[in-house]
Amino acid sequence: MRNEINSKIALVISREGMGEAPPELSLTLIKNYLALLVQEGKIPAYICLYGNGVKLICQGSPVIQEFKAIEEKGSIIIICKTCLAFNNILDKTEAGTIGTMADIVDVQHNCTKIINL
Repeated sequence: MRNEINSKIALVISREGMGEAPPELSLTLIKNYLALLVQEGKIPAYICLYGNGVKLICQGSPVIQEFKAIEEKGSIIIICKTCLAFNNILDKTEAGTIGTMADIVDVQHNCTKIINL
């Protein structure tokens, strides 16, 4: 499958999982979603994590491998520094780049489509 990086799409993850669901289901959904992006080669140009979403890219997260695979295929992952500091996990990230809210605003401003999970 050919990788298709869509330079106009940013994926925003602001919670520790996907959808309004019990935690176990929410984590299963986000894992399946991210794995499908890799499997289908439909890679967003950017993934922005803030709020509780930053926990997904830290040590012990069940979706670290999916984020690493997406990053290896060319997606830029930006993680909110303020959110990491608030959760006392600033030194626990396993992929991506720690950035500021200004970085996230720039991404959202320059993309034509924002997908919120």
